[in-house]
Amino acid sequence: MHRRTVLGALGATAAAAATSAWAQSSDAVIRWIVPYPAGGGTDVLARTVAEAMRATLGQQLVIDNRPGASTNIGAQAVATARPDGLTIMSADNALLAYNEHLFHKLPFNPDGSFSYVGGISRFPLALVVTPGFEAKTLQDFIAYAKANPGKLNYASPGNGSPHHLAMEMFKSRTGTFITHIPYRGAAPAMADVMGGQVPCMFLDLAAGLPVIQSGKVRALAIGSARRATLLPDLPTLAEAGVPDSEVFAFQGILGPAGLPQPVVQRLNAALNQALASPSVQKRMADFGMEAMPGTPEQFHTFARAEARRWGPIIQATGVKLD
Repeated sequence: MHRRTVLGALGATAAAAATSAWAQSSDAVIRWIVPYPAGGGTDVLARTVAEAMRATLGQQLVIDNRPGASTNIGAQAVATARPDGLTIMSADNALLAYNEHLFHKLPFNPDGSFSYVGGISRFPLALVVTPGFEAKTLQDFIAYAKANPGKLNYASPGNGSPHHLAMEMFKSRTGTFITHIPYRGAAPAMADVMGGQVPCMFLDLAAGLPVIQSGKVRALAIGSARRATLLPDLPTLAEAGVPDSEVFAFQGILGPAGLPQPVVQRLNAALNQALASPSVQKRMADFGMEAMPGTPEQFHTFARAEARRWGPIIQATGVKLD
């Protein structure tokens, strides 16, 4: 029995070493699954970071767009991939914090079916209104909503999006009743807020910074712990009188469960080095993003804390996506 245990351990060690060596070969191409269509913010960010990581790893990283089912299609492809370091993915709030509460059953476990590699970025959401809306401050907006229960609508890119759930949190914190109008994506939702068809929405800075800065929408507050560098005059929700309401989107990198630690550490080191590069930092600054360097353990702890934070909020809304 003892001999079998020793041989098993030696075999596992040898297999991990072989896998690690194969994954680190310069001929091995890393497939980076993006669970959204090409051309969107997640896709652009992944391509930017992948290019910077390529220089460190000495390997080609190829983006593979697998949109659909609130990121579950791409996630399942990674969860069932061989744990050799040659398949990774962009993972965000949907997969790591929301979907376990939005779907009755998932074909994977957000906690146990993946190896956490590291965080990429986080970017806050701002509450914006159409330029002609009568409320000029967040407190004016809350007062108007309370005086007109059910008469205000808000837009979002879709059910279960960070923008949708941010407003649901805001409603619960302020005791307001605002009706949800889900769209198919951020662009049409933002267009209708700019045009005045819908008076308000939570808008992420990655998509919304240009229209806020140009005055096409008017921001009332931002859902970050501190003010945004590019919008220094915009108060946080807490500063404007709504505490305990931080709302943001975040992204990181996952691989299949069982990635050998040398592979995880190598990918994490390349990711952190990419996040420190001037080209990636500039692109993130242009999008109003904040880099999230750190260890795989730190990213895992952060993501699970977000899942616990949003669970009660999602359950209170009664929203389900299946």
